[in-house]
Amino acid sequence: MAQDRYDVIIIGSGPGGGSVFQRLARTGKRVLLLERGDYLPRSQDNWNAKTVFVDGAYQARETWYGGDGRRFSPALHYYVGGNSKVYGAALLRLREEDFGAVRHVDGISPAWPVSYAEFEPYYTQAEQLFSVHGNRGEDPTEPWASAPYDHPGVAHEPRIQKLSDDWAKVGLHPFHLPLGIRLDERNGKPTPTSICIRCDAFDGFPCLLNGKADAQVMTVDPTLAAYPNATLLTNAYVARLETDPAGRTVTGVHVTREGREERYAADIVVVACGALSSALLFLRSANGAHPNGLANGSDQVGRNYMRHNMSVLMALSKEVNDTVFQKTLAVSDFYFASEDWEYPMGLIQMCAKTHPDQIRGEEFPKWTGFLPDAPFDMVARHSMDFWLQSEDLPHPDNRVTIAAAGRTILDIRETNREAHDRLRAKLSDLLRPGGAYTYLFERSLYLGKNIPLSGTAHQAGTLRFGTDPAASVLDLNCKAHELDNLYVTDASFFPSIGAVNPTLTIIANALRVSDHIADRLT
Repeated sequence: MAQDRYDVIIIGSGPGGGSVFQRLARTGKRVLLLERGDYLPRSQDNWNAKTVFVDGAYQARETWYGGDGRRFSPALHYYVGGNSKVYGAALLRLREEDFGAVRHVDGISPAWPVSYAEFEPYYTQAEQLFSVHGNRGEDPTEPWASAPYDHPGVAHEPRIQKLSDDWAKVGLHPFHLPLGIRLDERNGKPTPTSICIRCDAFDGFPCLLNGKADAQVMTVDPTLAAYPNATLLTNAYVARLETDPAGRTVTGVHVTREGREERYAADIVVVACGALSSALLFLRSANGAHPNGLANGSDQVGRNYMRHNMSVLMALSKEVNDTVFQKTLAVSDFYFASEDWEYPMGLIQMCAKTHPDQIRGEEFPKWTGFLPDAPFDMVARHSMDFWLQSEDLPHPDNRVTIAAAGRTILDIRETNREAHDRLRAKLSDLLRPGGAYTYLFERSLYLGKNIPLSGTAHQAGTLRFGTDPAASVLDLNCKAHELDNLYVTDASFFPSIGAVNPTLTIIANALRVSDHIADRLT
């Protein structure tokens, strides 16, 4: 069995793992990054809607089971860069209020054990690291920041600017969605160029031209190029973590790579496989000292899974929507309580344009109104597309487990559904001033999954952090309570998820934890 020793081993190359890799390589210590997949192939198929959405070509070929026994394929992507290879790169901060307890119609979203003020410097660093483009002061719920964005918000195209103006006229505060994207900003105006993604293929597509600020492009590849002490192994599936007999220290990382069994060891081990896969790794690593799974004396490993309540909706506009890059606009006026409802609803943002192949692959109601028998390409030309997300609440029975037969079980009970339904109704009302039909078609195929609403797109919460070892898995530095050298830097640590995309918070926390680990190493 091949084996080697490093100062730090990081498992998973997504935003959480890649950010730690980038930060700790600077210390000069030997750092190993393990990725179960390979580099995502770059080809014209990266921009093919049928390949990406209908065929699910880049999605993991796994079968999981719901709590009711349903089979499904999780929306996981095992590549260098992790799920960020296909994310929409919307990089927003949690609201400052999200760090406190928030009252929802279905209960309380729990407070975080650390404050927004502790995260704020790392949010700024995360925005700089991932080339976030945005405008401070437009978003009415945006938390305070110690620095402006390094790059201005991506300009709206005319049709989206008209929608923004219409919403502003009725008293809303539309804002430029903060995006991690590489743009040519000559003359002070962000303009897509050959270094940028083909912009109609941004949200959910891999980027053929490496113009999207994903973890591979912004952290992994630059680190490998700059630091000879940093090593990446691909196609390296971590089967389990080994501990000393007392169960206090991870002493080995067992890897299956290209048909060989390998073992690696390090002073520090960082797990960043994604909230679901990290919890599964902990459960697979059960041993005599940890009979119910690694670090699971609290019985919290895999529990409190959150994923947002999400919908991808297509509206039909009476006029042609010739926008190329549509994902620039968002509205947070309903994020907290509103005049007509005392509870939070969530966030509305644009998403990428609908492609004819996506429509062809879905089951839509009979067309009504002005496009009764329109071909799919004509429908796509008239579409406007929206991503809605509301907070779902942590629940101990929302969990991922491994059944006796080795099956992965993901059990979900919906929470806060009324908030999401109200947000959808708000969007329907808002489209009237913009000249769009008020009927919205739910694009369930957009993420290539067959479980309701969200699948695994915004996975979080399965190894939450806290001060009480009886009620949490990780301490405030995201080190496992029960082990001395095991850390987690993906969204597993979230005690609540807010209603903004989680990636920027993952990156910020990874940088925060990296500083703590760097202090230990020195």
